[in-house]
Amino acid sequence: MKMLSTRKVVVLAALILTSGLLIARAAISDAARQVAPPERVAGLLEGFRHVEVASVSDALEQLTGRKMYMTHRMRPIFPAKFAGYAVTVLLKKETNNDPNALNGMLAAIDQGAKDSVYVMVVEDGADIAGMGGLMGTAMYSREYAGAVIDGGVRDVAYLKKIGFPVYALGIVPSTSVHHYRFGGSNVPVTCDGVEVKPGDIITADQDGVVVVPKAEAAKILELAQEMDFKEHSMYAYIEKLKSIEEAVRKFGRL
Repeated sequence: MKMLSTRKVVVLAALILTSGLLIARAAISDAARQVAPPERVAGLLEGFRHVEVASVSDALEQLTGRKMYMTHRMRPIFPAKFAGYAVTVLLKKETNNDPNALNGMLAAIDQGAKDSVYVMVVEDGADIAGMGGLMGTAMYSREYAGAVIDGGVRDVAYLKKIGFPVYALGIVPSTSVHHYRFGGSNVPVTCDGVEVKPGDIITADQDGVVVVPKAEAAKILELAQEMDFKEHSMYAYIEKLKSIEEAVRKFGRL
């Protein structure tokens, strides 16, 4: 049997090593894609910014059987549409004189990234302002998408002035200082009856607020976009035929 020269052996070994590295790199890349959180999928958040919240709600219920929309009590301080990733904060009701009682709440805001949605639950706090102009300014400067407060909001004139969108249970002049203590951030919370986990997509428009679990976001968006297309196509069809029954028969949705 003919023996390979030393040079050929080295070249062959290099080729085998290179091929192995390429295969390993491809395997790592595939694994990374499999475990990459949905929020990193290109265009996902942009898609939710353009699709109607009502369609997202319908898609969630159809695919998962879950109602993930907040109630009629959760209202905007001005008409707005946004989508972003949940940064959650919990405030626990507790009378105190501790100047550091709410420090964790402030830290959570300063640690939030661009496109975050601040989701705050104020325990038994419908008449307590969970946030106001100062916190809103911090979120605005950090390019948050918006805020959803299971509690009240104040300094509304200033929030409108800077154009920072907030959904809340009501507008009240009160404060949480000395009445509440920070209970945790980036933990699962129940906001107006809906479970919100850190990183879930929060989408809001004039119809209300919907929570999209991050693991199901891509398929929810795809169905919601299909529903939007059908509904928008139906408007002209209804006007032309002057019949909603005909439109529903043709497009298969209401």
